Amino acid sequence: MMLWPTPADLAAADTSAVLVEWKTLGYPSRALRLKECAAAISARPGGQVPADIEALMSLPGIGPYTASAVASFQFHARVPVLDTNVRRVFARVLDGQEFASRGAPTKGEIARATHFLPEDGAACARWNVAIMEFGAITCTQRRPHCDSCPIRSACQWAHLGFPRAETRPKGQEWKGTDRQARGRVLAALRLLHEDGQAHPSMTQAEALTAATLPGAPPDQAARVVDGLVRDGLLRHDPETLRYSLP
Repeated sequence: MMLWPTPADLAAADTSAVLVEWKTLGYPSRALRLKECAAAISARPGGQVPADIEALMSLPGIGPYTASAVASFQFHARVPVLDTNVRRVFARVLDGQEFASRGAPTKGEIARATHFLPEDGAACARWNVAIMEFGAITCTQRRPHCDSCPIRSACQWAHLGFPRAETRPKGQEWKGTDRQARGRVLAALRLLHEDGQAHPSMTQAEALTAATLPGAPPDQAARVVDGLVRDGLLRHDPETLRYSLP
């Protein structure tokens, strides 16, 4: 907020600066989508973030979950925010199932979650945050703290003896993956920016070295660097043969 207090400010910012500030918040491509979203918002009449869910979903990179989160937390709309943690809590407490169904939330899930919302919008935002935190801290995926759970007496999963699901969610791999290698390249360039270099960049050899992981396939580093260029997260100067943030 201090760097880019309005959507127009973010839209006008250098992409490299946005990627540097993004740091390790998640997939760096989302930083690009956020900048595109800011540009779309600044082009709207008034240049403000819309409160309507349908209008939010028309923006670049905004899906049902993000739209619901913005509508609830920023504008106090009476809508549920169904992330993985929230869906798991409802599946256990109400359905007696260890995990929610795969894929996007169903209409039935959304309707049921809406039924439990408080009437007041501000209270809805607190409710949504509370269930998210409960799922992240107590009703966790792998090791839920059922012995100290404050709502165990009302939990259908507990009443049924904690039946295990036949199919278990798989955690996202990180070590040794292209994601890890991509992160190393971007982290190296962010460090050059933070060191205050006038034109932060690296040679092809330096980029490949940053992308090389112990025991990785021989083609991974080159594939990762090419993929970063293709995705708009890395710029290759054909004259100097150097790589930099866009």
